Amino acid sequence: MTTITPARRRARLTAGVLAGTALALAAPLAASAHVHVDPADATAGGSTVLTFSSSHGCDSSPTTGFTIDIPEGVAGIAPHAQAGWTIERVGADAGVPTQVVFTADAPIESGLLTTVSMQVTFADDLAGETVAFPVLQECVEGSTDWAEIAEDGQDPHDLDAPAPVVTVGEATADLHGGDHGDAADAHDDSTTADHTVLPIALGVGGLVLGAAGLAAGLIALRRTRRS
Repeated sequence: MTTITPARRRARLTAGVLAGTALALAAPLAASAHVHVDPADATAGGSTVLTFSSSHGCDSSPTTGFTIDIPEGVAGIAPHAQAGWTIERVGADAGVPTQVVFTADAPIESGLLTTVSMQVTFADDLAGETVAFPVLQECVEGSTDWAEIAEDGQDPHDLDAPAPVVTVGEATADLHGGDHGDAADAHDDSTTADHTVLPIALGVGGLVLGAAGLAAGLIALRRTRRS
């Protein structure tokens, strides 16, 4: 029969708590060890600012840059200029870039949230599609190619290095001028209102000034009669 002393019992309990805590912390850290894109939804025919973010390097090696592949069907790209980064648009001379390369001026330590962004215009024929933006994360030592795409029925979280994806919805009337007539009517109404209000305001102002002048005249007349 083995006897467990109180000291040994406390040691085992402490070890168990530490192990459980380590597992609890490791799970969310592993889940967040990706390059994310926000928002994950966009509209065909419209422009959306996509922000790519990461809070880790390549293992513990600091991040030096991101190379984002631009998928077919993207009609326009406008990377956001931001301090601390050099931006290159590969293939921009021939039209829409095929890649956008963000290079950090100085390596970014793992554990710091890193974001790069660009305005993306999606073509109409991408409506209903899920579009992947593969990202090559380069570090001081090594790199990670976030380019895996889930197959039908596969959970993207089961992938080791999933590519950020954006679901493109149907185009809306607002994006294609369906409401331009209403906007013009609203502008005309606003202009008409401005032209109507101004004369009324001037008229009211004249009445007020006239009333004040009349009152002053009556007061002066009464003083004259008294004297």
